[in-house]
Amino acid sequence: MATFIDPLTVMLLSLGMSALLLALYYFKVGSGKKDISSLVVPAFILGLFNAVSGFLMSFTWPLPGSYNMLFGDPLLVLGLLMIAGSYMISKGMDVKVLSLLGFLLGVYLIVGMIGITQFGMESGNDWLTATGLYAFSMLAAIFSPILYLKPKGSGKYAYYFEVFLLVVVMLFALLIGYMGLDEHLGAFSTYFP
Repeated sequence: MATFIDPLTVMLLSLGMSALLLALYYFKVGSGKKDISSLVVPAFILGLFNAVSGFLMSFTWPLPGSYNMLFGDPLLVLGLLMIAGSYMISKGMDVKVLSLLGFLLGVYLIVGMIGITQFGMESGNDWLTATGLYAFSMLAAIFSPILYLKPKGSGKYAYYFEVFLLVVVMLFALLIGYMGLDEHLGAFSTYFP
């Protein structure tokens, strides 16, 4: 049995994919496209993975110290929101209320972003990428209630701003995840449980 398992890289990959799906959703809604059904199953599957892996991280603490709260808790909540959203869309329900919950997730991310610096959890390039991920994730979550705007006229640009934020989140998550994968492949290449 392995004494240490680091699931963070696959979780970052899922976060990047989730941000892409959310960006596609906001783009489609902002563009006035009605057919978003192609996003339902991928959003449900990624939401389920995010919820389960976030839950396990939040409650079993596989990483050292508070990193489990920093990443596990928000991923768990994102997963639950994605599961709820995919179910609501599949039933023809309005998902705007979920954006209010997304706003509250953004408040959690503000605290996490401050904590990264306050408690010296990251430094150098790792600080830059981690803070960038949390800053843009926080902004995307805080601005998610733009769903209450009509995507007509200048309102559609608010949707496109959200798309931009989510694409940047995707890029940060994938960059950190791919860098972590490379580091983990080297670090664990001689590790045998």
